[in-house]
Amino acid sequence: MDNSSYVTYLVMDGHIELHKYRYFYFIITLTVYLLIICCNVVVIFVIYTNKCLHEPMYIFIAALLFNSLFGTTAFYPKLLSDFLSERQVTSYSACLFQAFFIYTYAASEFALLTAMAYDRYVSICKPLQYATLIKISTVKKLLLCCCFFPACEIGTLIILTSRLQLCKFHLDRIYCNDYSIAKLSCGDTSVTNLYGLFCVTLTVFPALIFIIYSYVRIFEICLKNSKEFRRKALQTCFPHLFILISFCVFSCIEVITPRLEGNIPHTISEIMPILGLVFPPLINPIMYGLKLQEIDSKIKKIMFNAGMKVPVLLPFSSQLVGWTSVVQLESLFNELFQRVWCVTSGQLIFDPAAEALLEGVAQAKAQPISSEMTYATSEHSVGSLEGCC
Repeated sequence: MDNSSYVTYLVMDGHIELHKYRYFYFIITLTVYLLIICCNVVVIFVIYTNKCLHEPMYIFIAALLFNSLFGTTAFYPKLLSDFLSERQVTSYSACLFQAFFIYTYAASEFALLTAMAYDRYVSICKPLQYATLIKISTVKKLLLCCCFFPACEIGTLIILTSRLQLCKFHLDRIYCNDYSIAKLSCGDTSVTNLYGLFCVTLTVFPALIFIIYSYVRIFEICLKNSKEFRRKALQTCFPHLFILISFCVFSCIEVITPRLEGNIPHTISEIMPILGLVFPPLINPIMYGLKLQEIDSKIKKIMFNAGMKVPVLLPFSSQLVGWTSVVQLESLFNELFQRVWCVTSGQLIFDPAAEALLEGVAQAKAQPISSEMTYATSEHSVGSLEGCC
């Protein structure tokens, strides 16, 4: 504790052999954090930039992924800083803020998953009323509730914890949580513990009861409809159900593990709670990016268009006309590639309709074109065309 400036500092004693594996921990953690940022940002960007995805289901997905970024930002930067620091310390106020942001992230995650379950329930069980019940204004209200009420709930818990008088200043954790902070107090913590139990009950059980009810009704409707209807319904529900189950498991680990200190090895007690800040933020965008066809197709389109330039070499007076962007001629080349017969030694063999399309390109550029065209292709380009051969 450093009282020189009337600031209380806590020492983070949860790190395992940090002096030996400091840089290894740093590289692994930084890699995970960058993956989380990239995966979530890509899906959010796709939803934001495609107006056809500005629908309630995709808006909820974007909000869920943004919440993941919010929660991980409260955890990873401080952890990375500790890995490179000689002393792993944090001020008491910063510790309380970190606990507030992480707990708010968890509570908002449950609220958002509940709102998404309601959206799926209405779309599958009451499709004729969907436009009436799930309006954009309704979505905005639900999102506000999913952010505001968890913040108020957790804010009250942190205020109660901050009023406790500390008599210990070594936190046996690598990040701050409310239960571990309360254990540092030498006073009565019964009020804080009871309110914490109330928060867990209020956050988890109503959400789980409603989600279970909604999925029971969804499965009932699926059993009464065609196989194709069941396939489409389960395709949209599976990512949500998988994410819900995984998040519940990791949340249980976070709640139970600190209360079992002394009964389980120290390494396990440190690693298990942070899994909730590693796997859900990483799994969420992957599940929604791969399992939902609309998002998956948009991501592939962006990666194809932005990932390379296609060189088109047009012979004219022994000079080569340079590079043409796929983005500029996207619609034309989509049609052109469908007419490709095969790729052999870097050259494309076209049918007459493809030849006509190429002549159209040349005329549009006001440049003559010979009867032959050489297509200089990269390995990635050839791979993308193999499906046509």
